[in-house]
Amino acid sequence: MLLHNLNRGVVEAGCDEAGRGCLAGPVFAAAVILPEDFSSEMLNDSKKMTEKQRYELRPIIEKEAIAWAVAMYNNQEIDVVNILNASIFSMHLALDQLSTIPDHIIVDGNRFKPYKNISHTTVIKGDGKYLSIAAASVLAKTYRDDYMLALHEKYPEYGWSQNKGYPTAFHRAAIVKHGITPFHRLSFKLTEPQLVLNFGLQ
Repeated sequence: MLLHNLNRGVVEAGCDEAGRGCLAGPVFAAAVILPEDFSSEMLNDSKKMTEKQRYELRPIIEKEAIAWAVAMYNNQEIDVVNILNASIFSMHLALDQLSTIPDHIIVDGNRFKPYKNISHTTVIKGDGKYLSIAAASVLAKTYRDDYMLALHEKYPEYGWSQNKGYPTAFHRAAIVKHGITPFHRLSFKLTEPQLVLNFGLQ
């Protein structure tokens, strides 16, 4: 059972990101402020939910949240500022868009940079502990998946409809065979030496 808020009686925004470990595409982040009476038996860490459950919950979260927002940093921006900073900065962008200013921010993970003059708390595995972070994880994940599904239409050979840009063996092999796209993160290790040998490219 997830807890509602870290601090009861406080307007609290939960933040999370999706796509940090991917080889291609943006990192997405979401910020969500839920009402204190919000409840959901289905809501959990988005990684522990099925795709169907995530997409069923998204309109519920969007309808019932006091405020919510989604933002991203693209692959080129990630290459400039690094993935940790891109994850944090995309959370800041999501917070910028909230229609209600929170009193406190709770963030999944253990790293964050101060946002304006609002206090924050980092929570390791917070998406499995607090409803607002879990809700943010669902929004970030589903909006990023939508983005990668659209990219798959342009670049079907990389299997992004299935792997969403994560470093699967199929994705890495496709990079070796077809090269990189404008959406790959050049600061990441895109291929494995063994794959290059297997394709006879050395």
